[in-house]
Amino acid sequence: MSSLTITSGNFEPEVLQSSIPVLIDFWAPWCGPCKMVGPIIDQIADEYAGKLKVVKVNVDDEGALAQRHGITSIPTLVLYKNAEAAAQKSGAAPKHEIEAFFKSYLN
Repeated sequence: MSSLTITSGNFEPEVLQSSIPVLIDFWAPWCGPCKMVGPIIDQIADEYAGKLKVVKVNVDDEGALAQRHGITSIPTLVLYKNAEAAAQKSGAAPKHEIEAFFKSYLN
């Protein structure tokens, strides 16, 4: 399973109406650190399937969503739980740091 691409059109049903926490990866194809984190995010999507929904927002394609979340640097991870942004982390990080960022929010 790979992560789902989020747009303004599917943000509400996929993120706000999700019954499990959602980890959003704000990224861009030209971003070097995003390319480093991307495979880790995909691995997390597979390992936490059913407990955590992992989605991606390309900031070049979805500038309004990035602006709405105050994204000023990428990669940035935003964790949604119960239809609200619960936490945010910017910058590339190793897998264990990314897991530590969201684990306390899992049901």
